[in-house]
Amino acid sequence: MSHKLDSEATIKRNPHPDFKKVEESRPPFQPKQWSFSKTVDPDWKLGSGGNDGGASLKKKHIDIDPYEEGRPSVSNYKLLISGVIPRPIGFISTVSKDGKSTNLAPMSYTQVVNHDPVVLVVGFSGGFDKAKDTLRNLVDTGECTINMISEHFVEAANATSINSPYGVSEWVISGLHPAPSKDVKPSRVKESVFSIEGKLMDTKEFESRVNKGSKTGVMAIIEGVRFWVREDAINDEKNLIDPAVLKPMSRLGGITYSRTTEGLELPRPDFKQTIELEERKDLIQPKAEGQ
Repeated sequence: MSHKLDSEATIKRNPHPDFKKVEESRPPFQPKQWSFSKTVDPDWKLGSGGNDGGASLKKKHIDIDPYEEGRPSVSNYKLLISGVIPRPIGFISTVSKDGKSTNLAPMSYTQVVNHDPVVLVVGFSGGFDKAKDTLRNLVDTGECTINMISEHFVEAANATSINSPYGVSEWVISGLHPAPSKDVKPSRVKESVFSIEGKLMDTKEFESRVNKGSKTGVMAIIEGVRFWVREDAINDEKNLIDPAVLKPMSRLGGITYSRTTEGLELPRPDFKQTIELEERKDLIQPKAEGQ
């Protein structure tokens, strides 16, 4: 991908000199069925704090100034992607303004932020002067599709992150299949269980705190205008997607991906039912400094 600011040669996400050798030493992939478990402490009571018996309170923390002298910005990048986890991956499809070139790329700075209107944000490393193909196409045309990545095509999705020259098809490199959209020109990924057609609402470019004048990132605000969900994954009311079918992949730090194979449920507490009916009025106290 041309103008790729966070290239592997610069960031060095891969910690293994010989990755295939390391991979060969690991156990094979084991398919897992989605399941629920109890929460860590089903008998947890209000006011009890952590469920680890206070063990975490005995650990010390260090503070880090992200802009301290001598600290490279790549250290903040590595820290954030290893600590803000798991992160959903926006697998974004775009088309160039002249319609002659397409782009397909995974973006882990992706999140939904509103539902009416449907709004998602996607972050791009580098400013407009070094725009990735995805950002360039999105700004030029105002359109994209955002596709969720599942276990059954994670290798193919990862392959699209290759630093190929502008105009080279990631669809061919990955072997994935384009499917037509209705309200935007970019294709959605046929293999994806859940896809969103999107139209650009706005962008915000960021400037470095350390190197004044240097543009370091762009946030794109995108409105979702149409959903596509695989039939076997959606309920009759068309408002819930089955995680057992979606089998979503997310990003951790470095080159690590994560699977979601197990969940636990915790009802949101109601003040009257939990505080007043359980006679825990001793917990009704004014907020103190730091709380």
